[in-house]
Amino acid sequence: MASLSTTEDAMTPLELFGLAATFMTTSSFVPQVWRTWKTRDVSGISLPTFLILTIGLAMWLAYGILIGDLPLTVANAVMVVLTGAIVIMKLTFRDRAH
Repeated sequence: MASLSTTEDAMTPLELFGLAATFMTTSSFVPQVWRTWKTRDVSGISLPTFLILTIGLAMWLAYGILIGDLPLTVANAVMVVLTGAIVIMKLTFRDRAH
């Protein structure tokens, strides 16, 4: 498993697969973040869902750091930023008329 410590070991195919999975799942939230930012429309976004999701992802991030798993840490760090951005936009844009 790729650790967060600095090593000279090359990544294994399994770790590369994990990073590819990380890219696919985390990038799936980019269109939602972009659309919400651009339109300021948060009417279809559930605040409780995204709060719970963001907290859960932050816990997975901490877990990934604690066990030294690079793909898990990267995936959850990016997801915390993306889902956290949606939460912030929901709180910021919710009172605006459309």
